[in-house]
Amino acid sequence: MTTLAATIAQIREPDRHVAETVQRLLDAKTKPRRSLGRLEDLACQIAAIRGTTAPEPARKAIVVMGADHGVAAEGVSAFPQEVTRQMLLNFARGGAAINALARQAGARLIVVDMGVVTALPDEPDIRACRIAAGTQCFTRGPAMTRDQAIAALEAGIALAGELAGDGITLVGIGEMGIANTTAASALAAVLTGSPIDAVTGRGTGISDAVIAHKREVIRRAIETNRPDPGDPLDVLAKLGGFEIAGLAGVALGCAAAGVPVVVDGFISGAAALVAVRLAPAAAGALVCSHCSLELGHRIVLAALDRKPLFELELRLGEASGAALAMPLIDAALAILRDMATFDAAEVTDSGA
Repeated sequence: MTTLAATIAQIREPDRHVAETVQRLLDAKTKPRRSLGRLEDLACQIAAIRGTTAPEPARKAIVVMGADHGVAAEGVSAFPQEVTRQMLLNFARGGAAINALARQAGARLIVVDMGVVTALPDEPDIRACRIAAGTQCFTRGPAMTRDQAIAALEAGIALAGELAGDGITLVGIGEMGIANTTAASALAAVLTGSPIDAVTGRGTGISDAVIAHKREVIRRAIETNRPDPGDPLDVLAKLGGFEIAGLAGVALGCAAAGVPVVVDGFISGAAALVAVRLAPAAAGALVCSHCSLELGHRIVLAALDRKPLFELELRLGEASGAALAMPLIDAALAILRDMATFDAAEVTDSGA
Protein backbone atom coordinates (compact mmCIF):
# COMPACT_ATOMS: atom_id res chain seq x y z
CA MET A 1 0.00 0.00 0.00
CA THR A 2 1.33 3.45 -0.89
CA THR A 3 1.83 6.14 1.74
CA LEU A 4 -1.06 8.07 0.24
CA ALA A 5 -3.43 5.11 0.38
CA ALA A 6 -2.34 4.16 3.90
CA THR A 7 -2.89 7.72 5.12
CA ILE A 8 -6.35 7.94 3.59
CA ALA A 9 -7.24 4.62 5.24
CA GLN A 10 -6.29 6.03 8.67
CA ILE A 11 -8.55 9.08 8.51
CA ARG A 12 -11.62 8.98 10.73
CA GLU A 13 -14.36 11.48 11.50
CA PRO A 14 -13.80 13.56 14.65
CA ASP A 15 -15.26 12.01 17.81
CA ARG A 16 -18.78 13.41 18.09
CA HIS A 17 -19.15 12.01 21.60
CA VAL A 18 -16.20 14.17 22.67
CA ALA A 19 -17.87 17.19 21.06
CA GLU A 20 -21.13 16.48 22.89
CA THR A 21 -19.34 16.09 26.22
CA VAL A 22 -17.43 19.33 25.70
CA GLN A 23 -20.66 21.19 24.97
CA ARG A 24 -22.09 19.92 28.25
CA LEU A 25 -18.93 21.10 30.03
CA LEU A 26 -19.33 24.52 28.42
CA ASP A 27 -22.99 24.62 29.43
CA ALA A 28 -21.88 24.22 33.05
CA LYS A 29 -19.67 27.33 32.89
CA THR A 30 -20.73 30.65 34.45
CA LYS A 31 -22.57 32.07 31.43
CA PRO A 32 -25.94 31.71 29.75
CA ARG A 33 -26.14 28.61 27.59
CA ARG A 34 -24.47 29.07 24.17
CA SER A 35 -23.76 32.75 24.90
CA LEU A 36 -20.26 32.45 23.45
CA GLY A 37 -21.72 31.23 20.17
CA ARG A 38 -19.27 29.96 17.59
CA LEU A 39 -16.41 30.15 20.07
CA GLU A 40 -18.08 27.23 21.84
CA ASP A 41 -18.48 25.40 18.52
CA LEU A 42 -14.77 25.90 17.92
CA ALA A 43 -13.84 24.44 21.30
CA CYS A 44 -16.04 21.42 20.61
CA GLN A 45 -14.58 20.94 17.14
CA ILE A 46 -10.94 21.15 18.24
CA ALA A 47 -11.57 18.77 21.14
CA ALA A 48 -13.33 16.30 18.85
CA ILE A 49 -10.51 16.34 16.29
CA ARG A 50 -7.92 15.84 19.01
CA GLY A 51 -10.06 13.16 20.68
CA THR A 52 -10.02 14.59 24.20
CA THR A 53 -12.46 16.55 26.36
CA ALA A 54 -9.53 18.37 28.01
CA PRO A 55 -7.27 19.59 25.18
CA GLU A 56 -4.04 21.28 26.29
CA PRO A 57 -3.10 24.69 24.87
CA ALA A 58 -2.26 24.32 21.21
CA ARG A 59 1.31 23.89 20.05
CA LYS A 60 1.16 25.66 16.71
CA ALA A 61 2.93 25.47 13.37
CA ILE A 62 2.24 27.15 10.05
CA VAL A 63 3.31 25.52 6.79
CA VAL A 64 3.81 27.77 3.77
CA MET A 65 4.58 25.93 0.55
CA GLY A 66 5.80 27.62 -2.62
CA ALA A 67 6.10 26.52 -6.23
CA ASP A 68 5.99 27.92 -9.74
CA HIS A 69 3.33 27.33 -12.38
CA GLY A 70 3.91 26.88 -16.07
CA VAL A 71 0.67 28.73 -16.81
CA ALA A 72 2.38 31.96 -15.69
CA ALA A 73 3.73 32.07 -19.24
CA GLU A 74 0.19 32.86 -20.39
CA GLY A 75 0.31 36.27 -18.67
CA VAL A 76 -2.37 35.59 -16.04
CA SER A 77 -0.70 37.40 -13.12
CA ALA A 78 0.19 41.00 -12.31
CA PHE A 79 3.59 39.84 -11.00
CA PRO A 80 6.47 38.12 -12.82
CA GLN A 81 7.28 34.52 -11.99
CA GLU A 82 10.54 35.30 -10.20
CA VAL A 83 8.51 36.78 -7.33
CA THR A 84 7.74 33.25 -6.09
CA ARG A 85 11.42 32.62 -5.42
CA GLN A 86 11.97 36.10 -4.02
CA MET A 87 9.10 35.77 -1.58
CA LEU A 88 10.25 32.37 -0.30
CA LEU A 89 13.56 34.01 0.55
CA ASN A 90 11.66 36.87 2.19
CA PHE A 91 9.75 34.33 4.33
CA ALA A 92 13.01 32.65 5.33
CA ARG A 93 14.53 35.99 6.33
CA GLY A 94 11.53 37.09 8.38
CA GLY A 95 10.31 40.02 6.33
CA ALA A 96 6.83 39.03 5.13
CA ALA A 97 3.36 39.47 6.58
CA ILE A 98 3.22 35.81 7.58
CA ASN A 99 6.41 36.19 9.61
CA ALA A 100 4.86 38.98 11.68
CA LEU A 101 1.54 37.16 12.04
CA ALA A 102 3.13 33.80 12.93
CA ARG A 103 5.21 35.46 15.63
CA GLN A 104 2.10 37.18 16.98
CA ALA A 105 0.25 33.85 17.05
CA GLY A 106 3.16 32.02 18.70
CA ALA A 107 3.43 29.61 15.78
CA ARG A 108 6.49 27.96 14.31
CA LEU A 109 6.82 28.79 10.59
CA ILE A 110 7.92 26.13 8.11
CA VAL A 111 8.70 27.32 4.57
CA VAL A 112 8.86 24.66 1.86
CA ASP A 113 10.10 24.87 -1.72
CA MET A 114 7.94 22.40 -3.61
CA GLY A 115 9.34 23.42 -6.99
CA VAL A 116 10.25 26.98 -7.94
CA VAL A 117 11.74 27.39 -11.42
CA THR A 118 15.18 28.44 -10.19
CA ALA A 119 16.45 26.47 -7.21
CA LEU A 120 17.00 28.51 -4.09
CA PRO A 121 20.42 28.98 -2.48
CA ASP A 122 21.22 26.81 0.51
CA GLU A 123 18.96 28.37 3.13
CA PRO A 124 18.48 26.68 6.50
CA ASP A 125 14.99 28.12 6.90
CA ILE A 126 13.65 26.75 3.61
CA ARG A 127 12.97 23.05 3.21
CA ALA A 128 13.64 21.65 -0.25
CA CYS A 129 10.97 19.15 -1.33
CA ARG A 130 11.28 20.00 -5.00
CA ILE A 131 9.19 17.85 -7.30
CA ALA A 132 10.41 19.66 -10.44
CA ALA A 133 11.33 23.18 -11.59
CA GLY A 134 7.71 24.29 -11.73
CA THR A 135 4.73 22.64 -13.37
CA GLN A 136 4.11 22.52 -17.11
CA CYS A 137 1.76 25.01 -18.75
CA PHE A 138 -1.57 23.24 -18.52
CA THR A 139 -2.99 24.78 -21.70
CA ARG A 140 -0.73 22.38 -23.62
CA GLY A 141 -1.10 19.26 -21.48
CA PRO A 142 -1.14 18.15 -17.84
CA ALA A 143 0.49 20.44 -15.29
CA MET A 144 2.25 17.41 -13.81
CA THR A 145 2.31 13.66 -14.08
CA ARG A 146 0.21 11.52 -11.81
CA ASP A 147 3.40 10.27 -10.15
CA GLN A 148 4.49 13.85 -9.48
CA ALA A 149 1.11 14.64 -7.92
CA ILE A 150 1.44 11.62 -5.63
CA ALA A 151 5.01 12.60 -4.72
CA ALA A 152 3.88 16.11 -3.75
CA LEU A 153 0.96 14.75 -1.72
CA GLU A 154 3.26 12.31 0.08
CA ALA A 155 5.79 15.08 0.82
CA GLY A 156 3.00 16.94 2.60
CA ILE A 157 1.90 13.81 4.43
CA ALA A 158 5.47 13.23 5.64
CA LEU A 159 5.74 16.80 6.92
CA ALA A 160 2.42 16.48 8.77
CA GLY A 161 3.62 13.27 10.39
CA GLU A 162 6.86 14.93 11.45
CA LEU A 163 5.00 17.86 13.02
CA ALA A 164 2.59 15.57 14.86
CA GLY A 165 5.55 13.55 16.10
CA ASP A 166 7.12 16.77 17.40
CA GLY A 167 4.03 17.43 19.51
CA ILE A 168 2.42 20.03 17.25
CA THR A 169 -1.35 20.03 17.84
CA LEU A 170 -2.51 22.78 15.45
CA VAL A 171 -1.29 23.34 11.88
CA GLY A 172 -2.05 26.27 9.59
CA ILE A 173 -1.56 25.99 5.84
CA GLY A 174 -0.72 28.65 3.26
CA GLU A 175 1.03 29.11 -0.08
CA MET A 176 3.07 31.22 -2.43
CA GLY A 177 3.16 30.80 -6.19
CA ILE A 178 2.73 33.28 -9.02
CA ALA A 179 -0.28 32.20 -11.16
CA ASN A 180 -1.57 29.81 -8.50
CA THR A 181 -5.02 31.43 -8.41
CA THR A 182 -5.34 30.26 -12.02
CA ALA A 183 -4.60 26.67 -10.97
CA ALA A 184 -6.89 26.95 -7.94
CA SER A 185 -9.71 28.34 -10.07
CA ALA A 186 -9.34 25.49 -12.56
CA LEU A 187 -9.42 22.95 -9.72
CA ALA A 188 -12.45 24.62 -8.14
CA ALA A 189 -14.35 24.70 -11.43
CA VAL A 190 -13.88 20.98 -12.05
CA LEU A 191 -14.19 19.71 -8.48
CA THR A 192 -17.34 21.74 -7.71
CA GLY A 193 -18.88 21.71 -11.18
CA SER A 194 -19.07 25.52 -11.11
CA PRO A 195 -18.83 27.85 -14.12
CA ILE A 196 -15.30 29.09 -14.71
CA ASP A 197 -16.44 32.72 -14.47
CA ALA A 198 -17.85 32.07 -10.98
CA VAL A 199 -14.57 30.83 -9.53
CA THR A 200 -12.02 33.01 -11.31
CA GLY A 201 -11.15 36.37 -9.81
CA ARG A 202 -8.48 39.05 -9.73
CA GLY A 203 -5.73 37.11 -7.94
CA THR A 204 -2.84 39.55 -7.57
CA GLY A 205 -5.01 42.46 -8.71
CA ILE A 206 -5.29 42.00 -12.48
CA SER A 207 -7.38 44.15 -14.81
CA ASP A 208 -10.74 43.23 -16.34
CA ALA A 209 -9.01 42.40 -19.62
CA VAL A 210 -6.56 40.04 -17.92
CA ILE A 211 -9.38 38.37 -15.96
CA ALA A 212 -11.15 37.65 -19.26
CA HIS A 213 -7.90 36.20 -20.63
CA LYS A 214 -7.36 34.17 -17.43
CA ARG A 215 -10.83 32.63 -17.75
CA GLU A 216 -10.16 31.75 -21.37
CA VAL A 217 -6.84 30.12 -20.36
CA ILE A 218 -8.69 27.96 -17.82
CA ARG A 219 -11.29 26.99 -20.43
CA ARG A 220 -8.53 25.89 -22.80
CA ALA A 221 -6.80 23.94 -20.02
CA ILE A 222 -9.96 22.03 -19.15
CA GLU A 223 -10.76 21.35 -22.81
CA THR A 224 -7.19 20.18 -23.49
CA ASN A 225 -6.83 17.94 -20.46
CA ARG A 226 -10.42 16.70 -19.89
CA PRO A 227 -9.87 15.98 -16.18
CA ASP A 228 -12.17 13.40 -14.60
CA PRO A 229 -14.15 15.02 -11.73
CA GLY A 230 -14.61 11.56 -10.24
CA ASP A 231 -10.84 11.08 -9.95
CA PRO A 232 -9.45 13.91 -7.79
CA LEU A 233 -5.89 12.76 -8.37
CA ASP A 234 -6.43 13.14 -12.12
CA VAL A 235 -7.82 16.65 -11.62
CA LEU A 236 -4.92 17.60 -9.34
CA ALA A 237 -2.28 16.28 -11.75
CA LYS A 238 -3.75 17.96 -14.80
CA LEU A 239 -4.67 21.34 -13.32
CA GLY A 240 -2.92 21.78 -9.96
CA GLY A 241 0.41 22.94 -8.63
CA PHE A 242 3.10 21.32 -6.55
CA GLU A 243 2.40 23.57 -3.56
CA ILE A 244 -1.34 22.91 -3.80
CA ALA A 245 -0.69 19.16 -3.86
CA GLY A 246 1.75 19.44 -0.97
CA LEU A 247 -0.77 21.32 1.16
CA ALA A 248 -3.45 18.75 0.33
CA GLY A 249 -1.00 16.17 1.66
CA VAL A 250 -0.46 18.18 4.85
CA ALA A 251 -4.23 18.25 5.36
CA LEU A 252 -4.49 14.49 4.84
CA GLY A 253 -1.56 13.74 7.13
CA CYS A 254 -2.89 15.98 9.89
CA ALA A 255 -6.38 14.49 9.61
CA ALA A 256 -4.88 11.00 9.95
CA ALA A 257 -2.95 12.12 13.06
CA GLY A 258 -5.88 13.90 14.72
CA VAL A 259 -4.33 17.35 14.30
CA PRO A 260 -6.67 20.24 13.36
CA VAL A 261 -5.80 22.06 10.12
CA VAL A 262 -6.42 25.81 9.90
CA VAL A 263 -7.01 26.60 6.23
CA ASP A 264 -6.09 30.01 4.84
CA GLY A 265 -7.77 31.44 1.73
CA PHE A 266 -8.86 30.42 -1.74
CA ILE A 267 -5.76 28.53 -2.86
CA SER A 268 -5.31 26.69 0.44
CA GLY A 269 -9.05 26.04 0.28
CA ALA A 270 -8.62 24.44 -3.13
CA ALA A 271 -5.87 22.25 -1.65
CA ALA A 272 -8.18 21.30 1.21
CA LEU A 273 -10.91 20.47 -1.32
CA VAL A 274 -8.55 18.10 -3.13
CA ALA A 275 -7.81 16.42 0.22
CA VAL A 276 -11.51 16.07 1.01
CA ARG A 277 -12.29 14.65 -2.42
CA LEU A 278 -9.55 12.06 -1.81
CA ALA A 279 -10.73 11.35 1.76
CA PRO A 280 -14.16 12.78 2.66
CA ALA A 281 -13.63 12.24 6.40
CA ALA A 282 -10.72 14.72 6.26
CA ALA A 283 -13.28 17.55 6.16
CA GLY A 284 -13.83 17.08 9.87
CA ALA A 285 -10.25 18.13 10.62
CA LEU A 286 -10.56 21.48 8.82
CA VAL A 287 -11.04 24.88 10.42
CA CYS A 288 -11.57 27.46 7.68
CA SER A 289 -10.13 30.72 8.92
CA HIS A 290 -11.69 33.35 6.67
CA CYS A 291 -13.48 34.10 3.44
CA SER A 292 -11.22 36.06 1.12
CA LEU A 293 -12.08 38.56 -1.58
CA GLU A 294 -11.11 36.02 -4.24
CA LEU A 295 -14.23 35.28 -6.23
CA GLY A 296 -14.32 31.49 -5.95
CA HIS A 297 -13.62 31.19 -2.24
CA ARG A 298 -17.26 31.10 -1.13
CA ILE A 299 -17.91 28.28 -3.58
CA VAL A 300 -14.96 26.30 -2.22
CA LEU A 301 -16.10 26.88 1.37
CA ALA A 302 -19.60 25.68 0.46
CA ALA A 303 -18.12 22.57 -1.17
CA LEU A 304 -16.15 21.92 2.04
CA ASP A 305 -19.32 22.55 4.08
CA ARG A 306 -17.34 24.90 6.31
CA LYS A 307 -18.23 28.36 7.62
CA PRO A 308 -15.28 30.77 7.92
CA LEU A 309 -14.46 32.28 11.30
CA PHE A 310 -14.21 35.83 9.95
CA GLU A 311 -14.16 38.09 6.89
CA LEU A 312 -11.49 40.79 6.81
CA GLU A 313 -11.29 41.31 3.03
CA LEU A 314 -7.96 39.48 2.91
CA ARG A 315 -6.47 38.29 -0.38
CA LEU A 316 -2.80 37.85 0.43
CA GLY A 317 -2.37 34.13 0.96
CA GLU A 318 0.82 33.11 2.80
CA ALA A 319 -1.39 31.58 5.57
CA SER A 320 -2.14 35.10 6.80
CA GLY A 321 -5.75 34.23 7.63
CA ALA A 322 -4.73 30.95 9.27
CA ALA A 323 -2.32 32.82 11.55
CA LEU A 324 -5.03 35.31 12.50
CA ALA A 325 -7.42 32.47 13.37
CA MET A 326 -5.03 30.80 15.80
CA PRO A 327 -5.65 33.23 18.70
CA LEU A 328 -9.39 32.54 18.35
CA ILE A 329 -8.67 28.84 18.77
CA ASP A 330 -6.49 29.64 21.79
CA ALA A 331 -9.39 31.63 23.24
CA ALA A 332 -11.90 28.83 22.65
CA LEU A 333 -9.68 26.31 24.45
CA ALA A 334 -8.98 28.78 27.29
CA ILE A 335 -12.70 29.13 27.94
CA LEU A 336 -13.07 25.38 28.17
CA ARG A 337 -10.01 25.03 30.37
CA ASP A 338 -10.11 28.11 32.61
CA MET A 339 -13.70 29.24 33.18
CA ALA A 340 -15.34 28.31 36.47
CA THR A 341 -18.48 26.22 36.62
CA PHE A 342 -21.67 27.41 38.29
CA ASP A 343 -21.08 24.97 41.13
CA ALA A 344 -17.44 25.90 41.70
CA ALA A 345 -18.17 29.64 41.63
CA GLU A 346 -21.34 29.26 43.71
CA VAL A 347 -23.34 31.09 41.06
CA THR A 348 -26.97 30.17 40.53
CA ASP A 349 -27.58 28.46 37.19
CA SER A 350 -30.72 29.47 35.32
CA GLY A 351 -31.04 25.94 33.95
CA ALA A 352 -32.18 25.94 30.33
